[in-house]
Amino acid sequence: MNYSASFHTSTRDEPSCIVALHGSLGSGRQWAPLIAALGHRHRVLAPDISGYGAGTLAVHAPATLASEVEFLGSQLASLPGAVHLVGHSYGGAIAFRIATASRFATRVRSLTLIEPILPDILIEEAQDRHLYEQFATLANRICKTLWGGDTTAALDHFLTFWNGRQASAGLSPQARLRLERCADKLAFDFTAAFAEAGVREAARRFIAPALLFSGGRSPLVTQRMAARLASTIANAREIHVPSAGHMLAVTHAAELIPDIADHIADADERAARAAKAPACAPQFALSS
Repeated sequence: MNYSASFHTSTRDEPSCIVALHGSLGSGRQWAPLIAALGHRHRVLAPDISGYGAGTLAVHAPATLASEVEFLGSQLASLPGAVHLVGHSYGGAIAFRIATASRFATRVRSLTLIEPILPDILIEEAQDRHLYEQFATLANRICKTLWGGDTTAALDHFLTFWNGRQASAGLSPQARLRLERCADKLAFDFTAAFAEAGVREAARRFIAPALLFSGGRSPLVTQRMAARLASTIANAREIHVPSAGHMLAVTHAAELIPDIADHIADADERAARAAKAPACAPQFALSS
């Protein structure tokens, strides 16, 4: 495949675009506040990832983050100019893959990750491995329960881990039915997230500005993933929201959006200054 045709060279007059990716069991609708806040300055794309929303019937097997990017490929390729990626949870893992190991990576101007699910970042540090193992145990339990046909129990395990017991108990019958219809995709999501290797090295190579968010009421494993990525990416900063849980992209949108907007504006300003800067004069070695 000739990927070069998918690239669109950014010009100084061409506005940058924002691509926002939701997490498991969600849809692009979760980004409505972000679109309302930034849509007047940027084109904002909030697609449904494979298996959810409009992508319900599109599930890739075997599941990989690369296949998730491929599913979104035509939409990403249609965007002009530079791209700012925003991703939450599993969508954060896909955003990281786009930014570091896809044909679109050279167009990424900034990256915002809200508790991305990238377990591989925890393997290298001995003090993190118990978190990795606990998370892998949870993933295996949910996957086996789904494969055994008990969608209701698998959904309860998933929701309880991320949001506490009240999350599952508080669902209306209509909301539970909607989630159960796409719950089988959870097994693919976990498989793809755990299959993504080389995360730390990819993070070390990433040079665009990055912003990471974590919540103080989230599971420790996702707080640690965000912290490890923030400390590994050269041009990154982390914002910790003590009152927030894992769904902070939704529950604390009003608090996060101004920081995301500033992050994107700063990246655009840097790019504009770089475009205006004169090219360095060539250096010639003197002959002896």
